[in-house]
Amino acid sequence: MRPQPRAHWVLLALGLVILLGALLLDTFVVGRVGQGAAPTAGPAKTVPDSVHQGGPLIGNTGSGLSSRKTPDRTVVLTFDDGPDPEWTPKILDVLRRNGVKATFFVTGASAAQHQDVLARVDAEGHEVGLHTFTHVDLGKVGETRTRLELGQTGLVVASGTGKSSQLVRPPYSNRPNAVDDEDLVGIERITAAGDLVVLADLDSEDWRRPGTGAILANATPKDAKGAVVLMHDGGGDRSQTVAALEKLIPSLKERGFAFQTAGEAFGVKQAIRQATAAERAEGTAVSLTVRFSRFVTELLTWLVVISSVLALARAAVLLVTTAIHARRKPGRHAPRLRPQLVTVLVPAYNEEAGIEATLRTILASTNPVQVIVIDDGSTDRTSEVVRSLHLPNVSLVRQRNAGKAAALNTGLRHTRTELVVMVDGDTVLEPETVANLVQQFADPAVGAVSGNAKVGNRSGLLGRWQHIEYVIGFNLDRRMYDVMQCMPTVPGAVGGFRVSALREVGGVPEDTLAEDTDLTMALERAGWSVVYQEDARAWTEAPASLGQLWRQRYRWCYGTLQAMWKHRGAVFERGMAGKLGRRALPYLFLYQVALPVLAPAIDVFAVLSLWSDPAAGALAWLGFLALQLVPAVIAFRLDGERLRPLWAVALQPVVYRQLMYLVVIQSVITALAGAVLPWQKLKRTGSATQDAPELDETTVPLYRAQLRRQGA
Repeated sequence: MRPQPRAHWVLLALGLVILLGALLLDTFVVGRVGQGAAPTAGPAKTVPDSVHQGGPLIGNTGSGLSSRKTPDRTVVLTFDDGPDPEWTPKILDVLRRNGVKATFFVTGASAAQHQDVLARVDAEGHEVGLHTFTHVDLGKVGETRTRLELGQTGLVVASGTGKSSQLVRPPYSNRPNAVDDEDLVGIERITAAGDLVVLADLDSEDWRRPGTGAILANATPKDAKGAVVLMHDGGGDRSQTVAALEKLIPSLKERGFAFQTAGEAFGVKQAIRQATAAERAEGTAVSLTVRFSRFVTELLTWLVVISSVLALARAAVLLVTTAIHARRKPGRHAPRLRPQLVTVLVPAYNEEAGIEATLRTILASTNPVQVIVIDDGSTDRTSEVVRSLHLPNVSLVRQRNAGKAAALNTGLRHTRTELVVMVDGDTVLEPETVANLVQQFADPAVGAVSGNAKVGNRSGLLGRWQHIEYVIGFNLDRRMYDVMQCMPTVPGAVGGFRVSALREVGGVPEDTLAEDTDLTMALERAGWSVVYQEDARAWTEAPASLGQLWRQRYRWCYGTLQAMWKHRGAVFERGMAGKLGRRALPYLFLYQVALPVLAPAIDVFAVLSLWSDPAAGALAWLGFLALQLVPAVIAFRLDGERLRPLWAVALQPVVYRQLMYLVVIQSVITALAGAVLPWQKLKRTGSATQDAPELDETTVPLYRAQLRRQGA
């Protein structure tokens, strides 16, 4: 036996950390680029005249700030907020046609995502400067944030161009005479590190999109003085910028203006140097990280859309098929079986706490029954309890522990009736359950009938969550499967079978952990019909702790994966097998495997959306809650249940749903690793009737007495 993989939890945790890191990076860094309104001008009491009355190039000589003015009849075209995959190439095309070089001040986040565009900017002889990583106002952040913003942007530029730049344009900056005290703080930090600040002489205000004519007028020098012109190639629709640029360059050339880069115009070509191998390598790592974070976010966005569509489709299908199923009325001439003896098989392993309630309620059935209890190597007093009751029509068979499927096959070998009902050792039946199950066998095509299992111990939050899940699963999912003729599972808690059908498929399969699902699929592949009888109710004990719930669902999920893989050939078969393969198996894969595996990442993405877009996030949350609540209300009404427990639906995503997701993930990893999962036996407390309704005392005295003994 191959051991269960232990490293998968480490890998899962590492994967979730990486995923969370990518989402946080994209949400709070990349996704914030360009957000926020431009700051308003503040006081400028500390700004020196060398800045206010100087030129657009500002540096630090060691004794203070100094500036240089743009040479006469020289225009430096500068573009901020790029590179943009749509507009930067169009601007580059205009510059190339006119033989003009410009300076592009790029944001690190954009440059990391569009390294190909950045490489083209450099390859065509243009100059690249830094515009911070996230377009943050440097006057409003600390020194450490400033170093990070510019340092990471510099690395990304080194990766894309092979060069290191000392030219910096602070976001939201403009002309030197507009610098205020906050701006000065950022400028002093930049220049103290040896970098040069490039402001502007003319602001085209193209970011306002005022029209091509206005942009052209704003960017045109009024006299022969030189100018650094501020324009944008990123941050939005730049079609007006492109159109204005087509007219601006020829117009200024006619007036005798020369176009240069900032380094050429101010004589600081040394501000651009070749990057080191280490800088290029670090920049590549930063770029790949940013692109990965963007990819993860875009992928999850699509997954959220797809999962939402699938959830809506599932809700629609469930509601339609439920309506069809609920309107089905048995015809007046529908065949009915004459009362006949039915064997009830009770596989039992350490069921001392609840076996008496199970046997007494089976014997209280309105249909004649005989009971075979198969003690599968119990280590408690299960057999002693059965013998001590001295109940009529109850026989006990003991065997070494071999598992539930083997116990059922042992029971089948002792069965002498054509119809058999299989229940768990903790199941409590209602009086009409057996009769309602067997009536479906009036149709000779029916090989098995699913009953309606209900949670008996539904008090407490965990019990309510399982109660809700059972009611929805049996009253919506199984109705859908019944209408679509592709029932994947007759539950082990309560199900009826035609013995000849069981013998045809070789009895209960013993090679998977979900023997009920495996058996049901085998019957359908053999051509037998499997139906649902909602009136065949049985009460079962649900796990009372998270640990027990985990073990139970882990086994169920892993066993279901085994059964799906075992019966995958049904996809290509005809008849009942084809309906199973082309209807039930895809449904199970989508809603019980694929979406749960992806759901934790989608949930994290949804939570983060509350910061990036609170209104949309809240609306999505309410919509998701409605998708859960509406079917739940319908299912509860169909089953005659009170709606009071449904308040717990709102809390399910917090703990219960996450636990179910992790169960599926662990099951998938276990299956992929080829590990063998042992049978997970739950500890029984005999609480299957704890919250069951009291029945008519004159009709079923034994059942009513048992309820009183259990303290219902």
